[in-house]
Amino acid sequence: MNILFVHQNMPGQYRELVQWLAAQNAHRIYFLTQRKNPPAIEGVEARVYQPHAVSKEDTYGLSRVWEDATGSGFGAVNAAKKIELEEGFKPDIIVGHVGWGELLFFKQLWADVPIIGFFEYYYRATGGPVGFDAEEPVNAHAPFLLQARNAVPNSNIMSVDRGLSPTQWQRDCFPPEFHNKIYVCHDGIRTDKLLPDPDAKLKLGRIDTPVRHGDEIITYMARNLERMRGFHKFMRALPDILEARPHARVVVIGGNEVSYGAKNNSPGGLRGEMEAEVGDRIDWSRVHFLGQVPYADYQKIIQVSRCHIYLTMPFVLSWSLLEAMSMQATIVAADVAPVREAVTHNETGLLVDFHDHSALARQVIDVCARPQDFAHLGPAARRHVVREYDFLTKCLPDHIAEMNALLPADKQITMPC
Repeated sequence: MNILFVHQNMPGQYRELVQWLAAQNAHRIYFLTQRKNPPAIEGVEARVYQPHAVSKEDTYGLSRVWEDATGSGFGAVNAAKKIELEEGFKPDIIVGHVGWGELLFFKQLWADVPIIGFFEYYYRATGGPVGFDAEEPVNAHAPFLLQARNAVPNSNIMSVDRGLSPTQWQRDCFPPEFHNKIYVCHDGIRTDKLLPDPDAKLKLGRIDTPVRHGDEIITYMARNLERMRGFHKFMRALPDILEARPHARVVVIGGNEVSYGAKNNSPGGLRGEMEAEVGDRIDWSRVHFLGQVPYADYQKIIQVSRCHIYLTMPFVLSWSLLEAMSMQATIVAADVAPVREAVTHNETGLLVDFHDHSALARQVIDVCARPQDFAHLGPAARRHVVREYDFLTKCLPDHIAEMNALLPADKQITMPC
């Protein structure tokens, strides 16, 4: 069968699915992306496309996102048409992310080809991150700008045959009219690979002896250190944590850019701003900022963690939370709706008020001081993720079933026995 994946940042949410399909050696797979140097995946032909047009600096603000989306959509469909003409590839099904408009025009090229679109988030003026943190006041134009952004999913729901959202909370962000067309299934976590390791150890700078599982290591992880993921709350909790736990070390993973929200204009970004705010109250010799690390190192960091902190405003749930649960971490997380979908307080983790950094500090201190009293949380978290989010046993069969439902009998994807 011929399968076309479309995602501007290959492989995106399709990391596991596209690799599994390619490994079956039964499909011809192409992947359209804007990523200049896409990763090499055996059995997958990556093709880079350019947007046909991009918005200009003086583009009207309420139409900027739509202009970029149509430029990406037309660029993607032109690239697909070229692949068909020059390489003889026409897909039997298309799977892609709708957020950047890449799927907008495929029905105009191939009306008979079914499309499954990834619906990640619908922008709302209430119930999400907008206005959630008083430190980020809402601009009077925000409701209009947010609704203008929604022109992309509003159009895409008519351009796809089936939609997909990875969590119930994300699906429910979309208007009720969307719901019957969108199925809920996570991308999938490789719980068979993301395991606890009692022998894990990690070499940190500034100390000679590697830290090990069982040491008093506190971890925090985000793609970038930003307000959306509660980095400012984490930093404000650190002085109390380090004072109460004089032998603890804190390991921080994350870049210093901005993935979500407005750019921080302080020197050194939000990290620089927060270091200036709390700096004279922190023993920096016990805080290790590692930046963005290789995946294998990230696993070791979680495996040695005594307490892992996951903070977020009400927004898209991070893979890292579920991955940490799979590795049996004891997690202290923000008590917000998307997190509550994955974490039950006192059963699979501990939830604290996002806004109360003192409560966060107290909970982390308690976990570090009495690890035996919280030792049940990690194993329970892993069992939950294996049951609800495992790629091979839970998510993959669901995704394949949804794809097969759109395909004729002679094009069905076969699952191994």
